Amino acid sequence: MKIGFHTDAFNSAYWNFDKCLEWAEANGVHYIECGLIDGVSWIHGLGYQPHVALYEDPLQLRRKMEKRGVRFSQVDAAYPLSGEDGPSRGLPYVLKSIPWAKLAGCPCIATTDGLHRPEGLDDAEAMAMMRRTYRRIIEVAEAYEIVVNIEVHGYFTTDPDRLEEMLAFCDSPFLRMNMDTGNSFIAGRDPVAFAGRFKGKIAHVHVKDVSESLAAAARGGQTGIAVSHCSVGEGVNAANIRRVLEILRDAGYAGTLSIECEGAGGPMIQRSLAWLRATMAELGIREDA
Repeated sequence: MKIGFHTDAFNSAYWNFDKCLEWAEANGVHYIECGLIDGVSWIHGLGYQPHVALYEDPLQLRRKMEKRGVRFSQVDAAYPLSGEDGPSRGLPYVLKSIPWAKLAGCPCIATTDGLHRPEGLDDAEAMAMMRRTYRRIIEVAEAYEIVVNIEVHGYFTTDPDRLEEMLAFCDSPFLRMNMDTGNSFIAGRDPVAFAGRFKGKIAHVHVKDVSESLAAAARGGQTGIAVSHCSVGEGVNAANIRRVLEILRDAGYAGTLSIECEGAGGPMIQRSLAWLRATMAELGIREDA
C-alpha cells in the first residue's frame, strides 16, 4: 500500500503547498492529497494555505512535484452535493476538477455530501438530485479515466445503507469510495464493519484517529471531523484502524493510505507516519513507494 497525507495537516501552520512538498520529500512520503480552490483567495495568494488553485497550471505543478519524488494520490473537490446548491455550485466545481486532475497526473477526485440533513429537501429528494449529479460527473470522469470517490463524511455517506445506494448511482468502475476511519467512527458507526462491507469499492483511504475527549463529546452527534487533533495511533480509534488495515490487506487493496491529522508544523503528523509504518510492518503490508 502507498502512504500519503492530506495537506490539511498544515492548515494551522499556514504552510503553502510547496512547503508541504518539502515535508513529503524530507520524510520519504511520495503521495500527497490537497484541496482544490476554484477561484482566488487572499490567504492562498499570500502563501498561507496548503492547497492548490485550479488556475495554477497542472502540468507545471506535476513537473515540480516529480522533481521531489511526489505525486498526487487524490485531489479534494468535496463541495457538498446533497444541498440545493449541489447542482449549481458543486457540480461545475467537480467537472472543472476532472480535466485538471488528468493533466496533473492525479488518478482520483474526492466528492461528498453535506454534514447535515439538507435544508428544504427530504432525504428522497436529495438522493434523487445527487443521483442526477453523479451520473453527469461520471460521464465526464469516464472520458478522462479519473476515479470519482464518494468520501464517508456527511449525513448520507456515514449511513452505510445510503452509501450503498450512492455507490450504485452509476454502473461504472470510475465511481468508487474514499474510506475514512475517523468520520465513520465519530458518526457512531463501526469503521471495521464499514471497511468489511465496502472493501470491494474502496479506492482511497483517509487514516484518521480520534482523541478520547472528542469521542466522549461528539461521537454519534457529528458526521465528520474537519481535522483530527490526535496523532494516528494515539487515540481511541487506533485498534479499529489496525483492523481496517488487515481487511484492506486481505482484500488486496493497493491504493493510498492518506494520513489526516493536525500536523502541529510537523511533529504530530510525523508520529502518525511512524505509527502507520510500524503497524504496516507488523501486519506484513509492504509500503509501495
